[in-house]
Amino acid sequence: MHALTEKDIRASFVNASLRERNALVVPDLAAVDWTVLDYFGWRDPKQPLAGFIVVPVDDELVGILLRQTEQRTRTRSQCSWCEDVTLPSDVVMFSAKRAGKAGRNGDTVGTLLCDRFECSANVRRPVPPAYLGFDVEAARQRRIDSLRAHAAGFARDIRDSA
Repeated sequence: MHALTEKDIRASFVNASLRERNALVVPDLAAVDWTVLDYFGWRDPKQPLAGFIVVPVDDELVGILLRQTEQRTRTRSQCSWCEDVTLPSDVVMFSAKRAGKAGRNGDTVGTLLCDRFECSANVRRPVPPAYLGFDVEAARQRRIDSLRAHAAGFARDIRDSA
């Protein structure tokens, strides 16, 4: 993922009002290692149930405002994007309003995601070899490609509903 500016991030949101975009608290972008990210996600400490992601889709940025459900699942869930089974943090249910008229009418989409959006780090961890001759690097690349496809598919679903 290429480096983003605060202006890029604010302009990318497809399911947030102008007031919500202006109220966004964007983290310190200078501290971000963009070379190891497949999407950019963060939480605002002042809004504990809000999450924000920016996903590159077809050479365009799609920003999505997420809302975490207040209820936690009783069992350990698997992230829908990175599909990691040895997660370092919790997986929570997020919902996002669709863009445009559908979102204004209350249409939402839900997904299970890593609580702190560390999917990019999860898919880059080497997997243990499954058998003699197992290509660990190819498996790692398949996981990265799968994460990118899941994130882009979710972003398209939100964006293209307008």
